Amino acid sequence: MKTNIPRPEYPRPDFEREEWLNLNGEWEFEFDDQELGELEGWYKDKDFSMKILVPFVFQSEKSGLGIKELHEVMWYKREFDIPAPWSGKRIFLNFGAVDYYAKVWINGEYIGDHKGGYLPFKFDITRFVEIGTNTVVVKVVDRYDTSQPRGKQYWKEQPDRCWYTASSGIWQTVWLETAGEVALDLIKITPDIDKSCAYMELYLDRKPENMNLKVDLYYNGRHINSVQWQLNERISKQTINIKEEDEIDEIHYWTPQQPNLYDAVFTLHKDGEVVDVVKTYFGMRKISVKDDMVLLNNKPIYQRLILDQGYWPETLLTPPSDEAIKYDLEMTKKMGFNGVRKHQKIEDPRFYYWADKLGLLVWGEMPSAYNFNSEEIGNITTEYRDFINRDYNHPSIILWVPLNESWGVRNIISDSKQQNFGRMLYYLSKAEDPSRLVSTNDGWEQVISDINAIHDYAAEGSELARKFQDPEVLFNGSAASRMVYAYGEEYEGQPVLITEFGGIAFAVDTASSSGERKWGYGYAVKDEEDFLRRFAGLVKAIKSIPLIKGFCYTQLTDVMQEVNGLMTIDRKMKVDIEIIRKIILG
Repeated sequence: MKTNIPRPEYPRPDFEREEWLNLNGEWEFEFDDQELGELEGWYKDKDFSMKILVPFVFQSEKSGLGIKELHEVMWYKREFDIPAPWSGKRIFLNFGAVDYYAKVWINGEYIGDHKGGYLPFKFDITRFVEIGTNTVVVKVVDRYDTSQPRGKQYWKEQPDRCWYTASSGIWQTVWLETAGEVALDLIKITPDIDKSCAYMELYLDRKPENMNLKVDLYYNGRHINSVQWQLNERISKQTINIKEEDEIDEIHYWTPQQPNLYDAVFTLHKDGEVVDVVKTYFGMRKISVKDDMVLLNNKPIYQRLILDQGYWPETLLTPPSDEAIKYDLEMTKKMGFNGVRKHQKIEDPRFYYWADKLGLLVWGEMPSAYNFNSEEIGNITTEYRDFINRDYNHPSIILWVPLNESWGVRNIISDSKQQNFGRMLYYLSKAEDPSRLVSTNDGWEQVISDINAIHDYAAEGSELARKFQDPEVLFNGSAASRMVYAYGEEYEGQPVLITEFGGIAFAVDTASSSGERKWGYGYAVKDEEDFLRRFAGLVKAIKSIPLIKGFCYTQLTDVMQEVNGLMTIDRKMKVDIEIIRKIILG
């Protein structure tokens, strides 16, 4: 069914309710540079002077505004209708992501706030709304502050180096949905292929009384198993067995070649009546390390990843459509890669959904802040933990990256406080999610980590290979002018991966809109033949080194002034895709 609403699809296919209403579309909009809005009661009855197309930010062309100048405070407003059949139900207002700090009013009444630019939040608005027309007002504050997790969003007006135009305000879907007197709040499913079962953790938003929960498990539409138990506490745990369908073949494991998924329906009952229903899914897969190898489902896997920053020319951080997300992942597979390092961005949930469906390994990376202090510690810790919990059930995600290249911890090589912050993030990852690997400070100056992740933009394959002639010397020294390990840390036999390399750009004469020259890493190549020679040399060099168990090429697409993608920012291949595929798979 066609619709004029942007991003009309359900935003959370990993946590889906049937009854919902999309609030994307045209909203009223206003800047508040003098920060007078709350003092003057803009949340009551003020008419705003501009219109914006949600979920696209004011800096983007797709929003209808395309304003690149700096504005830290902004307001949104729109009317919405509560349908009559929702009478007597609890109603939740959901925001996919708002960057950075949001305060929300319904019909002039304050309902709550949220801090953090990349993760969802919701409010129970039942007592604030009525059947018929209602009004929501949102105030957003997005300071150009380097203590908040920014990722690649630059904190100045013009993009610079490998940092780009910021995305302020509402940048993912806004929606309403209903539930009963108690609602499912979080579901974590941990597969155990060694015991042929899945371990489930269930979190409700209120303590249940006289309730029970039934879980139905399906594979390709066939009912596999069910389990039902009485709920006495707000948090409960249960195990569901997953039996092989014949005695020879294994369970339907999830792999990039066969991305098998199990659907799970969680139904909450009270006195025989349905209170809430949530549909989710998971994959039976295991990621682990044995000696210097990464194993997928107890078998060695060589990771062929590509760096993906998730920017689009007209929409910036917001994917323009569900089809655009799927296209990027399909092109990644066609090029021969089996995974993606989603770089410096917690992506739209539908990105991870399509990675699950299509079969791509994903590294989940926390966007960096850039000023080490107590605020940064708190901001990163809270949002990183929410990231892990939101995306826990995605089988495509095999590894977490809390820090990248010492960004935000620029003295981690010698500063014990910053080293302890890195270690804390590692152990937090393991406390929340022991089922996945962690690359604590990806690139260099590493502290405790499950892998040895090295960034090296050597221009030629021969140069890269030469550095690995004596690994002991390398690991006690530097790969790309930075020490591989922080002081007091050493290599302990972990799998070694080159997690950034390449970044080859074609020679161009034009400058970016900021006046900065467009660039890539190393020298620019003059034509396709020159590009493929250098690209093949780098990939073959890495593959020829037995110690290295995988790589991540920089990068999938150009991003603004950084023009080192295999595709342009508008998703056109720069070189023959079949030759790229042959090199990657060769």
